[in-house]
Amino acid sequence: MADYVIAIDQGTTSSRAIVFDKSGSIVSTGQLEHEQIFPKAGWVEHNPNQIWNNTREVIGQALSKANITRHAIAAIGITNQRETAVVWDKTTGQPVYNAIVWQDTRTQDIVNRLAADGGVERFKKTVGLPLATYFSGTKIVWILENVEGAREKAEAGDLLFGTTDSWVIWNLTGGVNGGVHVTDVTNASRTLFMDLETLQWDDEILKAFGVPKSMLPEIKSSSEIYGHASDDSLLRETPIAGILGDQQAATFGQAAFQQGEAKNTYGTGNFIIFNTGEEIVHSENGLLTTLGYKLGDAKPHYALEGSIAVTGSLVQWLRDNLGMFSSAPEVEALAKTVEDNGGAYFVPAFSGLFAPYWRPDARGALVGLTRYVNKGHIARAALESTAFQTAEVIDAVNADSGVPLTELKVDGGMTANDTLMQFQADILGVPVIRPVVAETTALGAAYAAGLAVGFWSDLDDLAKNWQEDKRWEPNMDSAERDRLYRNWKKAVTKTFDWVDDDVQ
Repeated sequence: MADYVIAIDQGTTSSRAIVFDKSGSIVSTGQLEHEQIFPKAGWVEHNPNQIWNNTREVIGQALSKANITRHAIAAIGITNQRETAVVWDKTTGQPVYNAIVWQDTRTQDIVNRLAADGGVERFKKTVGLPLATYFSGTKIVWILENVEGAREKAEAGDLLFGTTDSWVIWNLTGGVNGGVHVTDVTNASRTLFMDLETLQWDDEILKAFGVPKSMLPEIKSSSEIYGHASDDSLLRETPIAGILGDQQAATFGQAAFQQGEAKNTYGTGNFIIFNTGEEIVHSENGLLTTLGYKLGDAKPHYALEGSIAVTGSLVQWLRDNLGMFSSAPEVEALAKTVEDNGGAYFVPAFSGLFAPYWRPDARGALVGLTRYVNKGHIARAALESTAFQTAEVIDAVNADSGVPLTELKVDGGMTANDTLMQFQADILGVPVIRPVVAETTALGAAYAAGLAVGFWSDLDDLAKNWQEDKRWEPNMDSAERDRLYRNWKKAVTKTFDWVDDDVQ
């Protein structure tokens, strides 16, 4: 009997397979990191073959640790880093170039070219997104224009594009031997190509970008059977039945199913999603309009999203580039050696600034330095930057929705950091709440897959699984909160206008 659902979480820094039981509890996990490739300043790449090989291996790890076989698995759910673009040859199965990661900024010239006629909001009413290097559409254009022979192969119908969900599913269902080429509405809504109302690729926008429609996957709902694992897989014949982009998956895993509910994920970057129900809400305050989820034939749920590029990856940068500590959790101990930030503010605009500013010309800045500042202050300033950036996006959500958030549900690796979570509650002035299962991204993908095959019956069934683990109440006085936040906003302005023609 099938007692479990397995989720494949293909993230920015690692690929994981997690087995969940009916209560939404974790049974076992397999995880492998993949290489972060930085060929030039602003360029970020992954090796798609390494990602696929790691995915196969972590499936084996998870099954082995749980001491189960495929027969115990009811369905496979997929969640993924959403805007990272893979282009591959459908006859050989080989990528024509490395995956270009969502953090990559090389396509700014393409953005500028497309924005010359109508500005960065040229397609926003249709797709909910501004023109920006963040989204996968411009990355496809870069590959077609810069990889020898790619344009010709694409025009001949020989190349396929996908975000990493599509790449994993195509390989998992057989690859060159009948692999299924699909994505779901949440991932499709991050390309710059999908019409929010029709949930289909927009022919006029594809023409403006010069991207052949034949490259694109078929858009499906977030919860249905797309295909089955191929015979050479440890999961052979198991249905692949759920796809959600990572942030939408985390929202689904947090059981934020209804209009007005929201969550914030603390990962490589931070991502706040606010469920707007069946209504498409166009932001006036720098947020993205995106798909929340679509279950089978039911109506889609939309969302507002605030995307922050650098949060957890700033801690990695302090570890790897500056050698300030040897493991990421040590940042908290270092930050606790001081009582405050010592006047230092760290704005990590390594990939420009995302929401609510959308400033590709910004670059990172550490400001307010005096001889008093030490590495403890810098560690604290790094953690505080995550909370400050979140506060700015929450302000935008409150302004767009007209209904201020009264609490914030949180998930992701950084929520293990008590110092950060307490400061987050303090700077927001509302409680911050972490669920028992913090791996909500993988859980959301498992939920979507399980719903499609009847493993779970409905959303009420899933909502019953959600349990509070820890709550942080604000305890900072309002004058201090206002002072810190005012200085943060001042620090942000120091990052603007850095990039020009001869500075990258």
